[in-house]
Amino acid sequence: MALNNYFYYDEQTCEFVPVEYNSLERIIYTACIWILCGVVLSGIGISILSFSVGTPAEIALKAENQELINQLEQTKTKIQDLDQEVEQLAKADNEMYRSVLGMEEIPYDEREAGAGGADVYSEFDVYSQETSEILKWTAENLESLERSINIQKMSFNEIKSYYNNNSTKLKHIPAIKPTEGILLSGFGMRFHPVLRYETQHDGLDFRANVGSKIYATGDGVVKYAGLKGTFGRLLIIDHDYGYETYYAHLSSFAKGINPGTKVKRGDLIGFSGKSGRVSGPHLHYEVRKDGSPVDPINFLFADTTPEEYMMYKDIVENNHRSMD
Repeated sequence: MALNNYFYYDEQTCEFVPVEYNSLERIIYTACIWILCGVVLSGIGISILSFSVGTPAEIALKAENQELINQLEQTKTKIQDLDQEVEQLAKADNEMYRSVLGMEEIPYDEREAGAGGADVYSEFDVYSQETSEILKWTAENLESLERSINIQKMSFNEIKSYYNNNSTKLKHIPAIKPTEGILLSGFGMRFHPVLRYETQHDGLDFRANVGSKIYATGDGVVKYAGLKGTFGRLLIIDHDYGYETYYAHLSSFAKGINPGTKVKRGDLIGFSGKSGRVSGPHLHYEVRKDGSPVDPINFLFADTTPEEYMMYKDIVENNHRSMD
C-alpha cells in the first residue's frame, strides 16, 4: 500500500500546504502495513487450518489413533491365524483321537457356540464407526477363541483319562507311521500308474527306498508273511480288537518275523521294496477294521502333531495318483 501525500491548511497564507514524506518514512510505513496484513492473514489461515485439519495436538492424536487402529488390524490377523490353528486341532481331535479311540465326537457347532446377546459390546459405540467395528470384532473373536481353547483342553483331558483307563487296548491299536518316509498318496479313488485308470486305493503310500526299515504300528501277532498277488511280499499283523495292518511290496522280512510271531509297536518287521504290481519302490500300508479297509491317516496320532496331520491331509487331497 503506497503512502499518499496529505495537505494541511495554513491560516496565515490562506493556502493548502502539502505534507511530504521522505523515502525512509515511506519504507517504514509500507513495511508496517505489510507486516500487519501478514499477521492478519496468518491468523485467518491458522484459524481455517485448525477448523478443517485440527490443532497440532489434534493432529498428533489423530496419528496416534490411526496407529492404534493399524495395530488392531494386525491383532485381527493374528487372531484369525490362531483361530485356524484351533480349528485344525479340533479336526484332528475329532477325526484322529476321538474317532480311533471310539469316543464320541464333540460337534463343531458346540465348539463354536457364541455367547449370545445383541448389545454385548455396545460400549464401543461411542467411538468412530471404524474403531467401533474393529473393537467389537476383536472382543467377540477373542471370547470365541477362549471358549474354543477351553473346550479343546477339556477334550484332551478326556482323551488322556480314556487312554489311562484303556492302556492295554490302545497298545494294540495301530497308531504310528510304519516308516520314516514322507506320505506320497492317500486312501480313496486314485489314478493307478500301472493300470492307467482310477481305482480304489485302500491304504497309504510312503516314500521308501529299497531296504528302508518298516515298523509294526501296534502290538499284535504276525498273521501272514509271504508273497500275495499284486501286494508282492506282504506282511499282515493281527492286533486284536478287530484291527489288522498290511505292509506290502516289501523286499524282505526282519529276522525272526514269521506267522505267529508276537510283535510290539515300534518293532522292526521288514524292509521296503518294489515287489508286486508297483511303479517304483515304496511302502503300501493299510489298516483294516473288522475286515474292511479304513483310512490309515486317522491312525497316525501317536507320533504325529496336528500340524503334520493337516499337512498329510493336504497331500492326500491334492495328490490323486497312487504308487500301486
